[in-house]
Amino acid sequence: MSWKDTYATWKNQATLETSLKQELIASAGDDATLEDAFYQPMEFGTAGMRGVLGPGINRMNIYTVRQATEGLAIFMDTLPAEVKERGVAISFDSRHHSEDFAHESARVLGEHGIKSFVFESLRPTPELSFTVRHLHTYAGIMITASHNPKQYNGYKIYGEDGGQMPPKESDLITSYIRKVTDLFAIKVADEDQLLTTKTMTIIGDDVDQAYLAKVKTVNINQKLIDEVGKDMKLVFTPLHGTGRMLGEKALRNAGFKNFSVVKEQAVADPEFSTVKFPNPEFPEAFKMAIDLGKKEGADVLIAVDPDADRLGTAVRQPNGDYVLLTGNQIAAVLLHYILQANQDAGTLPANAAAVKSIVSSEFATKVAASYNVEMINVLTGFKYIAEQIEHFEETGEHTYMFGFEESYGYLIKPFVHDKDAIQTTVLLAEVAAYYKQQGKNLYDGLQDLFAEYGYFREKTTSEEFDGVGGGDKIKALMTKFRNEAPVDFAGNKVVSTEDFSSQTETFADGHTAPIALPTANVLKYKLADGTWIAIRPSGTEPKIKFYIGTLGDSLAEANTKLDQFDQAIQAFIKE
Repeated sequence: MSWKDTYATWKNQATLETSLKQELIASAGDDATLEDAFYQPMEFGTAGMRGVLGPGINRMNIYTVRQATEGLAIFMDTLPAEVKERGVAISFDSRHHSEDFAHESARVLGEHGIKSFVFESLRPTPELSFTVRHLHTYAGIMITASHNPKQYNGYKIYGEDGGQMPPKESDLITSYIRKVTDLFAIKVADEDQLLTTKTMTIIGDDVDQAYLAKVKTVNINQKLIDEVGKDMKLVFTPLHGTGRMLGEKALRNAGFKNFSVVKEQAVADPEFSTVKFPNPEFPEAFKMAIDLGKKEGADVLIAVDPDADRLGTAVRQPNGDYVLLTGNQIAAVLLHYILQANQDAGTLPANAAAVKSIVSSEFATKVAASYNVEMINVLTGFKYIAEQIEHFEETGEHTYMFGFEESYGYLIKPFVHDKDAIQTTVLLAEVAAYYKQQGKNLYDGLQDLFAEYGYFREKTTSEEFDGVGGGDKIKALMTKFRNEAPVDFAGNKVVSTEDFSSQTETFADGHTAPIALPTANVLKYKLADGTWIAIRPSGTEPKIKFYIGTLGDSLAEANTKLDQFDQAIQAFIKE
């Protein structure tokens, strides 16, 4: 069917939810908006399904949520009875319609006789990952759009290991979703009946306490916290999301008493009224935290995104201003502390390993190597880090110490199999206390690491292509980089090119070597001066991302190189 036919089906649907019907009426005549909403169904990317709220098959609404859940339910119907019986855990964030989508998911599952365990109110994504493992459910559903603007929402499916569904299972579920062509014919059970029969169970404090008990094990040096951390001034902001309740409790349980919460941003607000983008990567998200930090003389500011799986930090300088650390820098500081503290305590395993994505900094790799700890690279998407954790637990080959992605996602202890900003908050506070005890701060600690390991600098930029033709433009750019393969960037020769779609690394002299990772639409160039450049389409947004990682003898040199390579990429795009 054409998009107009699909639009007509929705427009003439007598049972269409009232607010969606009103939006369709308001969009009448706006063909560009309507085509984008109806020209294709939503896709599952590296982090599930995410999109703008509204009517249409390419929008987040109760019908596309039902469709996704119906696909999961049909898949679970094929499983052995004892596996299906374990059910699905469901959580949701503070966004518009998140709670509705969570309960609609439970109703669809209930119609198939599949049990659901639904949180009584909003909870962080990492707690959902924990809950799947804690309750031994077969799967989990998290309703969230993470750090996206207010007009978005999303839907993530988790596997029984607590990690996001890996490609094999998610592709299978997607195939079932695509077979559900009549979104208005999906049957949903009565919620009161599901509750009466205990096919649907409301969960809350018991799971919170179990999760917080595990978070209590994240800190390494309790004596340090008791002596220094308890008086250290912190500012914490959940950016209107799920992180407040568990974040505050986790800090107090760890022994950090002298912290303040940004009051205005402690309110769960789907409008994100104090920030344009609730994203701890962006300096603007720290404005209110900085104001409060200056007022109280806070040593460190911590912001978590709305579903509390990602974290950013800002550090007070002697002049009272605050400087933000990048995701890669936070990772290096955290890993260094974890390895050093465990080495000091005599608890660093001989088979210790850390895991990172292929587009994350080599800074942490060099830190790990200095402790004889292996760094394992995986594709972008924390589910691949979760797969490594599973492998370690099954084989005993390595002991997991830390995992991260450059996009401000970290996992300290593997009782969660996804990014966890609650865990990271308490450990980062401990690291701040570690440096404070030495008369330093986190930024000083970073400078120490630069001096020891080299001045690593990274930069991520993106080109956004919205609308119907956006996907084609992104494909065309990837094709250009493949077909017109660059031989140098900013005068630095390309030593080798890794194409993860063909799982092949091609060297300058023409010889090739296999890449032992799953296929992915990613290109990565290694340059003669040690710089690397990676290119990949986003799995959750209409963007193509460019990553640069370089190294200099000074921060100024590294920054200059970053700018030169960024300009070279832009020049190649425009040729």
